[in-house]
Amino acid sequence: MMKKMNIPTSKTSLVLFLCQIISALDVPLDSKLLEELSQPPTITQQSPKDYIVDPRENIVIQCEAKGKPPPSFSWTRNGTHFDIDKDSQVTMKPNSGTLVINIMNGGKAEAYEGVYQCTARNERGAAVSNNIMIRPSRSPLWTKEKLEPNHVREGDSLVLHCRPPVGLPPPIIFWMDNAFQRLPQSERVSQGLNGDLYFSNVQPEDTREDYICYARFNHTQTIQQKQPISVKVYSMDSLNDTIAANLSDTDIYGAKPVTERQPVLLTPTGSTSTKVELRGNVLLLECIAAGLPTPVIRWIKEGGELPANRTFFENFKKTLKIIDVSEADSGNYKCIARNTLGSVYHVISVTVKAAPYWITAPRNLVLSPGEDGTLICRANGNPKPSISWLANGVPIAIAPEDPSRKVDGDTIIFSHVQERSSAVYQCNASNEYGYLLANAFVNVLAEPPRILTPANKLYQVIADSPALLDCAYFGSPKPEIEWFKGVKGSILRGNEYVFHDNGTLEIPVAQKNSAGTYTCVARNELGKIQNEVHLEIKDPTMIIKQPEYKVIQRYGHASFECIIKHDSTLLPTVTWLKDNEELPDDERFLVGKDNLTIMNVTDKDDGTYTCVVNTTLDSVSASAVLTVVARPNPPFDLELTGQLERSITLSWIPGDENNSPITNFIIEYEDALHEPGVWHYQTEVPGTQTTVKLKLSPYVNYSFRVIAVNKIGRSQPSEPSDQYLTKSASPDENPANVQGIGSEPDNLVITWEPLKGFQSNGPGLQYKVSWRQKDVDDEWTSVIVANVSKYIVSGTPTFVPYEIKVQALNDLGYAPEPSEVIGHSGEDLPMVAPGNVQVHVINSTLAKVHWDPVPLKTVRGHLQGYKVYYWKVQSLSRRSRRHVEKKILTFRGNKTFGMLPGLEPYSSYKLNVRVVNGKGEGPASPDKVFNTPEGVPSSPSFLKITNPTLDSLTLEWGSPTHPNGVLTSYTLKFQPINNTHELGPLVEIRIPANESSLILKNLNYSTRYKFYFNAQTSVGSGSQITEEAVTIMDEAMASRQVDIATQGWFIGLMCAVALLILILLIVCFIRRNKGGKYPVKEKEDAHADPEIQPMKEDDGTFGEYRSLESDAEDHKPLKKGSRTPSDRTVKKEDSDDSLVDYGEGVNGQFNEDGSFIGQYSGKKEKEPAEGNESSEAPSPVNAMNSFV
Repeated sequence: MMKKMNIPTSKTSLVLFLCQIISALDVPLDSKLLEELSQPPTITQQSPKDYIVDPRENIVIQCEAKGKPPPSFSWTRNGTHFDIDKDSQVTMKPNSGTLVINIMNGGKAEAYEGVYQCTARNERGAAVSNNIMIRPSRSPLWTKEKLEPNHVREGDSLVLHCRPPVGLPPPIIFWMDNAFQRLPQSERVSQGLNGDLYFSNVQPEDTREDYICYARFNHTQTIQQKQPISVKVYSMDSLNDTIAANLSDTDIYGAKPVTERQPVLLTPTGSTSTKVELRGNVLLLECIAAGLPTPVIRWIKEGGELPANRTFFENFKKTLKIIDVSEADSGNYKCIARNTLGSVYHVISVTVKAAPYWITAPRNLVLSPGEDGTLICRANGNPKPSISWLANGVPIAIAPEDPSRKVDGDTIIFSHVQERSSAVYQCNASNEYGYLLANAFVNVLAEPPRILTPANKLYQVIADSPALLDCAYFGSPKPEIEWFKGVKGSILRGNEYVFHDNGTLEIPVAQKNSAGTYTCVARNELGKIQNEVHLEIKDPTMIIKQPEYKVIQRYGHASFECIIKHDSTLLPTVTWLKDNEELPDDERFLVGKDNLTIMNVTDKDDGTYTCVVNTTLDSVSASAVLTVVARPNPPFDLELTGQLERSITLSWIPGDENNSPITNFIIEYEDALHEPGVWHYQTEVPGTQTTVKLKLSPYVNYSFRVIAVNKIGRSQPSEPSDQYLTKSASPDENPANVQGIGSEPDNLVITWEPLKGFQSNGPGLQYKVSWRQKDVDDEWTSVIVANVSKYIVSGTPTFVPYEIKVQALNDLGYAPEPSEVIGHSGEDLPMVAPGNVQVHVINSTLAKVHWDPVPLKTVRGHLQGYKVYYWKVQSLSRRSRRHVEKKILTFRGNKTFGMLPGLEPYSSYKLNVRVVNGKGEGPASPDKVFNTPEGVPSSPSFLKITNPTLDSLTLEWGSPTHPNGVLTSYTLKFQPINNTHELGPLVEIRIPANESSLILKNLNYSTRYKFYFNAQTSVGSGSQITEEAVTIMDEAMASRQVDIATQGWFIGLMCAVALLILILLIVCFIRRNKGGKYPVKEKEDAHADPEIQPMKEDDGTFGEYRSLESDAEDHKPLKKGSRTPSDRTVKKEDSDDSLVDYGEGVNGQFNEDGSFIGQYSGKKEKEPAEGNESSEAPSPVNAMNSFV
């Protein structure tokens, strides 16, 4: 079904058409249309009903109207025609009904007082204005009067009457003095609504001679002044004979001293009064009372409440003001004046009347011939107004008859109107308080349809939003409107469309397929017209990444993102707001394409930031809050209360927490007596606490400060509190950390930590030092020393225990009895060596040593442990001696055994044991000799392969650097390697230990072999060394080479090539020699074979080596540890000692099963490191072949 939004059909259905025409007349939509349509007159501007004019200026009475054709104007004055042509002082503005009465050129305003009414008329009717009463403003002078001085007693009430002249409009009253300064007003002295000045009670300061009442007339901009009024206030105590002579007996001699008086109302008088006010006006009720003390006024409404939001109190609550009163405000209002002696009240009965006001004002009717309509005029008031009708300014009873018109009270009913029925009707609603006059025309038109919306108008809307396609139309009778989509589309119907009465087509949810051309058709019985409009649907603008909530520390950087997606045909603009206002004009705010960055944020940057994206069709926004946090502001207003000898209460006010809650407060104190300027930690309390009771020490001049802490950090300290000096007392505590340790064998050094200044509790801090030998029945020896931290007792036995105590005292007494500590006099070196030293060899690298403990008395000090000195005497496989280097293991405490790790196999060792105390080491035990068993050997020192033939290779090797026992044999393993580096079957050969070379025969020609070689002792095999070599090519190839070699041309060519290669080699050698040398520094074994290790004996460094690697290797230097000499010798570095260095304080331990349990110290002996890898050197055969 088609949706249609209609006003209910009845005889008033044509009001719909009226709404369109009113809109068209009030807001011209089409100037051509307005020029062509006829319209009865409408009053558009007129002067107010009660028009008070300035008698010194020209009088302008406004009357403007519109209509088609333009209306003519006429006036009545006091109910009769006003012929302006007969009065030269009166003119009418061109194309207007406004009158101008010339007063400034000799006219008098009083001559033109009266009631004026304007009529605007054209061929379709006549409209009339309100009755406009013209009255000139009046500002008469005060009548002359003789004012007597006012003599009044102190405390009496007084009223100074103003009585201003009657003006038009009434003047504004105020009181001033001769200096034109307003007189001060208060609850005691105030001005009433009638302009009088009321004194509830007079005081001596009210005496003055220049109370002047002024009346200001706004229309004439004049101020009139009353003669000054004199007031003299007399105090009963100051009366004298001179004053008594000027006053009557009754005035003075019967008077009594000033006394307090109950309230009495000065205005209004009596206990009740009445007040009538009109609806919509301001109700003002007044009560002013006399009394001493000055009464206070209170207002109530009997049986109800004073209206909220409309009630105000003025003039020190003496005036009750209710704005915009209505009939509901009628009732009894009571004012109560009260002071300490009593009260008085007055009840004002308020009645709210009402001038007429509209309920339904008549509205213009635009009808087609033959249509029906009604004019309704409904008004209310108190009393209820009467309704009367006029037609074209003439009472309807005597107006020309119209058969289509029928009057029914406040309604005129029109039936089957014709064009001649056009007229302007006036409705008059009046009662005793005023009247209302309204013009409403009936315009009967016969017009074909017109479409006012421009042709081919383009509409653009966002998808999923309503689309409103206009078809503003006009016609009489009212045209029917139909909509079509496309050129040949069918009429639009269905729930997806809404058809508005003003012709607009609404698509509630426009989709992409809603785009296209739409046609609006308007038709009535006089014709038909159509118009096309176009609709485009755009994608909505979206914020796909919205700004997020930020918590930023002060002076940090905050960044908000606002990434948008929009229709490609729309140009968006992005605006950032702070708290819904423009961003501050600050260079710290950096607006990017899709972000906002705030540099160095401050507290004022707190707030909500909104990203607003606008296009011509839509707008979206997203907001995020920025919270700036910082360390709290320091607390303030520190206050000390509850001062006692040992406690005080500190309170404070927290500073701003800067958006991060305060977690705790730290209280610090300063002792200005002992450590001025130094602040110490006292205590801390939770962040919700702002007061704390603090414990105090005697003889301290305290100041306190408070530091607030939140998650960001600490605040600055508060300002210090007031100082508080506590009384002196004897010390509460004794020195801490008392010790007795001798520095020499015959003394005892007693030390302690002195008390801090605030711990002294008073002046004259000293210490009583007491000592006696323990376990000896001796008396205490005591001495009192100054404020120091050490005392030395001389002449003591060596390492004897002493009981020691140190007690604090000051000028007021001693501290409590101190506790005793045990100390010892000085130590001396131990006297005896450990006995019964035994060694048990566990394996070739580990031994266990045992000894008997020494008697404690011979230690002569604190037993710290035992030291084992041990060293290698010689290797059992080589009888030559080597450099002796002792190693030390320290065993803490009273141990009687230890493990010796890191020994060398098949070696002879010596050791001794010494006891250690705090003074040093005692004598050594006799040296104990022990031998280590054999172990596995190191790898052979080198493996060299020479003399390659068709089926044999010669191997030469050196014995292991560290045989670690008696060598029993060598093991050689080898296997072929094919071109893909795959290994062939492994062959193993045993070689006697006394051999140093071997020729391997029956090998494959031109084959690469890999060799593995190691040595054995009775314990097992050592680490192996590897090498590779290649046999030469087969004999046929060799024969062919020999045949070629016997040719003369080949011999010559080879000589030339050899010479060239020799020159190149010399050049390369010279270039490589500049950077090809490398030193290798090693520590040689004393019995190393000089042939195996070609080293300079004087400095232990390698000689210079030359690389013979092929050019294919680009003369790259050999890597460290893998250099191969030109004779293809593979040389292994000797290994270092297996035990790491241990210095003093480094502990390493073995358990009794052989794990390390002692300390090892001493220098390591550097020996060649063992290795089982070698670098491959190019085969000499291959090298030769490369030259062929």
